[in-house]
Amino acid sequence: MKILGGKLHGRNFYMPEGIRPTSDLIRRAVFDILGHDLEGLDFLDLFAGSGSVGLEAISRNAKRVVFVEKEGLCAKVIQENLTLLKITGYDTYQSPFFVINSDTFSVIRQMHKRGEKFNIVFIDPPYGLELAKKTLKTLIPCDILHRNCFIVLQHDKKESLPAEEGRFSLITQRRYGNSFLSIYEGKE
Repeated sequence: MKILGGKLHGRNFYMPEGIRPTSDLIRRAVFDILGHDLEGLDFLDLFAGSGSVGLEAISRNAKRVVFVEKEGLCAKVIQENLTLLKITGYDTYQSPFFVINSDTFSVIRQMHKRGEKFNIVFIDPPYGLELAKKTLKTLIPCDILHRNCFIVLQHDKKESLPAEEGRFSLITQRRYGNSFLSIYEGKE
């Protein structure tokens, strides 16, 4: 796969076998909606897979990108992709770019306890398990998002998400084949 925009535009990266990657069409749509320059923003990529969306965020000047991936092989591939793309500063948790090989829900709770905050969260869980809705509901009590923020969910067309959840309102929902892209905005 290739980076679609930003300073790493056109660079190739690895894709682990056996995962459903976020398509180029959806990745492009995410950054068309959010903006092409994420300078100064903190980005959280949950259920990161190959890290393709987080890598796009790095390419588009995100200040900090944290990748969370439970599968060890995928987490290793994300680290290999960071090395391949010559992205430095991902070796400690305080680094601007970091890979966490752990369960998404426990990581969200740990981040909440540490008082971490993000501007954008991208969520792309495995389909058919209602994990998009569960993750959205987990973010409400474990508020790890700045006041004005975005939650972007890629989910199965069969999974229905609410128009509002806590302080988050659905601002757009688009269908791409069997996938939906739902974007929530957080208000104060």
